[in-house]
Amino acid sequence: MDAAKVKVPEARIALSTSSVYPLGVVDAFAMADRLGYDGVEVMVWTDPVSQEPGALRKLVDHYGIPVVSIHAPTLLLTQRIWGTEPWPKVDNSINLAEEVGADTVVVHPPFRWQRDYAADFVEGIKQRGTETDVRIAVENMFPWRARQREMQAYLPGWDPVEIDYDHVTLDLSHTATAGSDALAMQEALGDRLAHIHLADGSGSFKDEHLVPGRGSQPCAEVLERLARDGYDGDIVLEVGTRKVTQEQRELDLAEALAFARLHFAAAAD
Repeated sequence: MDAAKVKVPEARIALSTSSVYPLGVVDAFAMADRLGYDGVEVMVWTDPVSQEPGALRKLVDHYGIPVVSIHAPTLLLTQRIWGTEPWPKVDNSINLAEEVGADTVVVHPPFRWQRDYAADFVEGIKQRGTETDVRIAVENMFPWRARQREMQAYLPGWDPVEIDYDHVTLDLSHTATAGSDALAMQEALGDRLAHIHLADGSGSFKDEHLVPGRGSQPCAEVLERLARDGYDGDIVLEVGTRKVTQEQRELDLAEALAFARLHFAAAAD
């Protein structure tokens, strides 16, 4: 294709610190710098650096790479980070984002057993969105399945399309696990689509977070649509590398970045 006829929006392609797990935040910055990523999403985790704005600012200054987003510790495995009450986790994540200059905070919807939190979740997220310039983007999730049984683990639900969130994170590994139509979800979200977690999945009951292009999800098509529409949010590679060697981790994350750069483009007309 003639380069003069290709449109590539200025959205940043960033690396999630979860993509280098079990390595830490410092390793993620080093990897992002070495491979040419535009930024880093910090998953708030047991790594103390992920919770400390001063330490994160030093990494930003050292590598010249921004923190584009903060992933709040609202996962099942981070239930005790910043205490056990859910709203302080969200508020601390917003404060952390503001202190390090991140544009977005990613949150998961409440678990079904967090009924008080869930009852006020939509309104609480909306209210906090009026008090900060940081976008609070609620992530699409999936039903939990085991032995041919399905459990709705999230309230008010795992599918954000029909829920009144101002901003949404679209995760393509989660669409695979849920059996969702990622392109239909992308279209239905419209301008509410504020953030992308780019990964792939095969449709397994497990949340696989494969390198994009290695599963069944329309990763290329989603990126091309984003480019066509002039998307100006961030695209974050959230790829699982826990079981591979350091050499393979670097190869996988280089491949993931190359895939994103290749497909995040559209015809200029």
